Amino acid sequence: MVQIKSQLLNKKRAFLLFFLIVASFLMGCTSSVIDSNHKVPERKWTYRNHIVNSFEIKDNTKAYNIYFKLRHTADYKYSNIFILAHFGNGKNVITKRYQYKLAKNDGEWLGSGSGNIFSYILPMQTNYHFPGNGKFSIEIEQNMRDNPLLEVVDLGVLIEETPN
Repeated sequence: MVQIKSQLLNKKRAFLLFFLIVASFLMGCTSSVIDSNHKVPERKWTYRNHIVNSFEIKDNTKAYNIYFKLRHTADYKYSNIFILAHFGNGKNVITKRYQYKLAKNDGEWLGSGSGNIFSYILPMQTNYHFPGNGKFSIEIEQNMRDNPLLEVVDLGVLIEETPN
């Protein structure tokens, strides 16, 4: 009887180990081209403090989603943010201005919160096809009236393949 229980326990352990290995393998498979985070010194995002993200596209036949990532404290004083994004391919640079709503009209933050910090993943381009394979860059700068823009914790860019 003890031997049967021991065998069942070993089978359960083996199954659990197999499941954990498969799950970790699948979680490691990502379609992200880049997922960056840049800490903002002293939570003061200045006009001069641009974040630059360089990356390589190996298959321009695939569609990609490009996101702006932002984290700020509850003391951020605006309900929105304006940024300039400079998309470069080594030859040309295209600049686009984005406005993102960060709070509801009643002041409730739209981002996911953890304590005093609120996080956002905001779309810049969806189903975007890069013009070719090669090296690209995205440079982000703040475009608000305040310089520095206070209570911005960190910024980043996420580029991932569009799910089929």
